[in-house]
Amino acid sequence: MESANTLGLIAGTLTTVAFIPQVVKIWKTRHATDISLGMFAIFSSGVLMWLFYGIEIDAMPVIVANGITLGLSLTILFFKIKFK
Repeated sequence: MESANTLGLIAGTLTTVAFIPQVVKIWKTRHATDISLGMFAIFSSGVLMWLFYGIEIDAMPVIVANGITLGLSLTILFFKIKFK
């Protein structure tokens, strides 16, 4: 089971870190016109459900990755609304 958790943590890290360049770009340019509000709203809802699922099954890689991804996704949504 240890190798499964390691694999999950690596996968979660890669998919979570992928959002950081977008957050940084929006922050620097103060421009989020090309970001889809609907897509990120739906995505954030799905990530929230994955987080609840991870908590329910007590899967640390799922909890950590989706908790951080939710924060990044909500940051993008916030910027989308703020930088209209």
